[in-house]
Amino acid sequence: MGDDRADSPAEGTGPAGAGQRRIEPFGGPGRALLGAARGVLWWFNSVLGGKDYERYVAHLRRKHPGCPIPSEREYWRERHAEADRNPANRCC
Repeated sequence: MGDDRADSPAEGTGPAGAGQRRIEPFGGPGRALLGAARGVLWWFNSVLGGKDYERYVAHLRRKHPGCPIPSEREYWRERHAEADRNPANRCC
């Protein structure tokens, strides 16, 4: 009588995984929790402007190819200075 575990899809294949079970740490509920955490991080990143500099650089390259591209530090300095000069454009 043979060992049925060798035919199991959960068994590792190849020399490194032969006879060992694969562990999937983010299967089922863990995968849903990880997806929810990624969604929350994406939302915070969007609200705080995490991708704004990258979008601005892409816009400059696409629409204004001859213009110099500021460093990220210069971009944020100018953005915050503009917000201070014109407080009507923000919520608080």
